[in-house]
Amino acid sequence: MRVSEFWRAVDQVFGDAYGAVVSRDVVLEQLGGRSAADALAAGVDARAVWDALCDSQDVPLERRHGKGLQEPRD
Repeated sequence: MRVSEFWRAVDQVFGDAYGAVVSRDVVLEQLGGRSAADALAAGVDARAVWDALCDSQDVPLERRHGKGLQEPRD
């Protein structure tokens, strides 16, 4: 997943306004206590950030690929 795909998925799954808030304000223990935005800025893989964000927000597996993105690989 590219960073641009991450942001597109955030917008599609969470919406523009809430997506910005959840990416900036939710502390993700899986990412060392950083927000998704901070983790991306630190160079953490976008897919790992996406998975951690989805885990924290209980996003169902069928929605985790994000609209317009490829289906996740097994």
